Amino acid sequence: MSSKYGYLPSYQAREVEKHEANWRDIPNANRNFTKAEVVIVGGGISGMCMAIDLLVTQRAKNIILLEKGGGFGGTCVLYSYSFAQNPRWSHRYPGQEEILDYLTSVAQKYGLYKYTRFHTTVEAANWNDRCLKWEITVTVGEGKESEFTPTYQITSDFLVAATGQLNNPKGMDTPGYNDYQGKIMHSARWDWSYDLKGKKIAVIGTGATSAQIAPEIARLASEITICQRTPAWVIPRHDEKIPHWQQTLHTYLPPARWRARAEAMDFRESFHSAVTQADSAYADLMRSMNYNLLREQLPNRPDLWDKLSPRYHPGCKRTVISDDYYPTFLRQNVKLETDKIERFTRDGIKFQGHDSAEKFDLIVMATGFDTFSFLSPIGITGRNRRRLEDIWAKATYAYKGVTVPDLPNFGMLYGPNTNLSHNSLILVIEAQTKYISVLVNKVLQARRTGGGLALCPSEEKTLSYWLDLQKALQQTSFADPNCNSWWKRADGLITNNWAGTAIDYQKNLATVEWTDYDAFGMGGSEVAMFGTADKATKIRRVVEETRLSRTSLGLLLVGIVGFILQSIAWTAWK
Repeated sequence: MSSKYGYLPSYQAREVEKHEANWRDIPNANRNFTKAEVVIVGGGISGMCMAIDLLVTQRAKNIILLEKGGGFGGTCVLYSYSFAQNPRWSHRYPGQEEILDYLTSVAQKYGLYKYTRFHTTVEAANWNDRCLKWEITVTVGEGKESEFTPTYQITSDFLVAATGQLNNPKGMDTPGYNDYQGKIMHSARWDWSYDLKGKKIAVIGTGATSAQIAPEIARLASEITICQRTPAWVIPRHDEKIPHWQQTLHTYLPPARWRARAEAMDFRESFHSAVTQADSAYADLMRSMNYNLLREQLPNRPDLWDKLSPRYHPGCKRTVISDDYYPTFLRQNVKLETDKIERFTRDGIKFQGHDSAEKFDLIVMATGFDTFSFLSPIGITGRNRRRLEDIWAKATYAYKGVTVPDLPNFGMLYGPNTNLSHNSLILVIEAQTKYISVLVNKVLQARRTGGGLALCPSEEKTLSYWLDLQKALQQTSFADPNCNSWWKRADGLITNNWAGTAIDYQKNLATVEWTDYDAFGMGGSEVAMFGTADKATKIRRVVEETRLSRTSLGLLLVGIVGFILQSIAWTAWK
């Protein structure tokens, strides 16, 4: 059966088509098509989390979630929300299909479909100084709306950008790139209708994405050439199937599930020093793990050991966690190419030092994303018509990674300097949504009482925060000059990563310091806010790490089981 979503894997196309049939029948919860209290841009893990927090904690109803794709999505056990844990993961690292099913179920549980407009792309967002609102211009790519209103404008009191850091695929500026006449696919824009069987394929890049897709491609292609510029630190994944009894235990005995999550959290937090402190014991452990893995999985291949061994500190680039990447190079149809790409040709690639170009049917770009152009290509204009590109002309920064000077009533999820290279981003995202919700609450309170309020962080406070963070980052392995990464600019500034642990970041967002914000508005809102209100608002942190010892937990579980058995016995006796 053909599908207009042929570019998606079949299971995902079926899922999207199934829900699309229902979207048209779901009345939009926002009765006014062009006015909202909050607009959220992006329907991934972070955008969903923001919408749920507003619906549950703020009892918000007049919100709109805009998603340019055809359904909810996103990029591990800790890849489930703390408030919607999944006790039935089939593996330690579940696959794309399973994660998609989980996100779809969460969207259904919290009724997100009726607040969401799919196939909708945000083109621009402009702040109106007079009415203290955002004016958001969108285009519609699919559905009935596109026939009648392909472009329209939404006004909102608050704007949340949930587009993240990894949303704009990066190409190459190598000579001849546009001359190649064969098939090119970026790993993030995969054409699932393309048949890989029997093809001669080049995979450009050896980062985390390449390590995931290269082993799968190698099983189908006649030949595959993996083009490496810089080798990655690779450590074992130890993925395994979660037995049914354990899934059942996690379903019916929540403390056991909480403990499993907490131990996963503890393990990942412990690796923070491995990727930030080159001389730490954990960094040495990572070196040892990589050294042993290379020799165990590629026995008697010193030629590959040399080519695949990193010559920079662990943490300088993203660590690859894989059980099947290295073994891929033992296949007869796989070649590792370490010579630089000189140019593309009409039917292939010319490598430096090679006499002639090599022909390829398909070139896979596992080249990552344009991670330095946050919020691109959306055109954003803030207070006093100040454009975002002017605010960020010299450096990309945000107060606590969430709010930006001269962008009133605006919040970012997974913004500048909030990336973790050792733990789950869910921990960051949940902390950010709680922080932004407090700001939203203040703004909507003012609006609902007939006034108006605009909040944006002080330029001075923001720059001070950013400079302190940059000083800390320059002391980490992220700043190692011996490698390039997607979180470090050419001038050495680290725009994407957070310096501390996930818990450190949670605590960083545990308080809204109102004196760090500039407030202005109508109807005396500032007086109402700062004249009688507290100078700070505390936010309850989501605690995922272990709080009980194994002994205490064991005694608790024994007590719970004993109570249940005693209750059953008492009921039977009666």
